[in-house]
Amino acid sequence: MALVPYEEGGGWEARQLHSPWATYRFAGRTILLRQDWRRLGVAAVVWDAAVVLCTYLEIGGIDLRDRSVIELGAGTGLLGIVATLLGKGFFCAHVTITDRAAALEFLESNVRANLPSELRPRAVVKELTWGKDLGNFSPGAFDFVLGADIVYLEETFAELLQTLEHLCSEQTVILLSCRIRYERDHKFLKMLRSRFSVYEVHYDSSKDVHIYKAQRGSRKDDF
Repeated sequence: MALVPYEEGGGWEARQLHSPWATYRFAGRTILLRQDWRRLGVAAVVWDAAVVLCTYLEIGGIDLRDRSVIELGAGTGLLGIVATLLGKGFFCAHVTITDRAAALEFLESNVRANLPSELRPRAVVKELTWGKDLGNFSPGAFDFVLGADIVYLEETFAELLQTLEHLCSEQTVILLSCRIRYERDHKFLKMLRSRFSVYEVHYDSSKDVHIYKAQRGSRKDDF
């Protein structure tokens, strides 16, 4: 979800959030993203959780080639861009990058600016409001569902869980990257565990970011 006010720490972090540009290096490429906190709030800045999950995808040995991937609450598009770049190969990944309607033009401009022309057809920017646009997505059609810092509004938890259930088959891997800031964050993890098997697979202590893997059933499969 996007377009809501959000308070984070001051100092360097606040300056980063309010900067009009953010630069990163992933998959051998420099990624330059526009940010627009004043106009779009949390939908238009890069959060640490996205950076940590991008790093995990790059160095964790996760093969996205020839996989169908969807990102929820994409914001600036960093995670979806990196997933597309990492999925490059003879059989490229198909990546669907989603957010609410008001954020799509901004999101699409970042995706278009940071993907080489040959990969742009593999990345589709699409509207998804959790719990409401599910008919536009085939049930269980994705190999990976990615989300970075999307667990923060308790009133969206039921719709987010409904969306995850719709998108996932028995084989789908969910990767959620987040800080655990409040008791309500634990509440969502409890809700998630009621429908999926959930394991913490990585913790970045320098950024206080957790990555959770979730799958249907009780298997603890390797990637």
